[in-house]
Amino acid sequence: MTFPIRKASAQTTVKPAKSAGSGNQAQKRLQALGRLPVGQLNKTEEAYRQHLEARKFAGEIVWYRFEGIKLRLADNCFLTVDFAVLMSNGLLEMHDCKGCKAIFTDDAKVKMKVAAASYPFVFKVAFPVPKSKGGGWIVEEI
Repeated sequence: MTFPIRKASAQTTVKPAKSAGSGNQAQKRLQALGRLPVGQLNKTEEAYRQHLEARKFAGEIVWYRFEGIKLRLADNCFLTVDFAVLMSNGLLEMHDCKGCKAIFTDDAKVKMKVAAASYPFVFKVAFPVPKSKGGGWIVEEI
């Protein structure tokens, strides 16, 4: 018995099979966009820094610092929030900004909750509102 031989065309593409532990690839791509060297702000962090600067000018904030405080949560487990923010009433807040809610991973949420239970600071997460919807920030307290 013979089988016809079919030549592959130039347009043929082969997609690799997904591995069982590959996870959410879209989420990994979004996270990879924000990975810069320590101390360097990505676009979302820079936009939030400008937001904080405006609040400082308005007198709501006395001081802020990018990646200024590293908190120990357990042995070999730390949390470095994006911004430590000293409010005008003397309250020290820890602000983390994310590009969208989809990239606020369970791991990051757990770390923030553990830190909120362990330290006397207010922990907040900020998400940008698209310019098409008016811009600004959604800030949620942990």
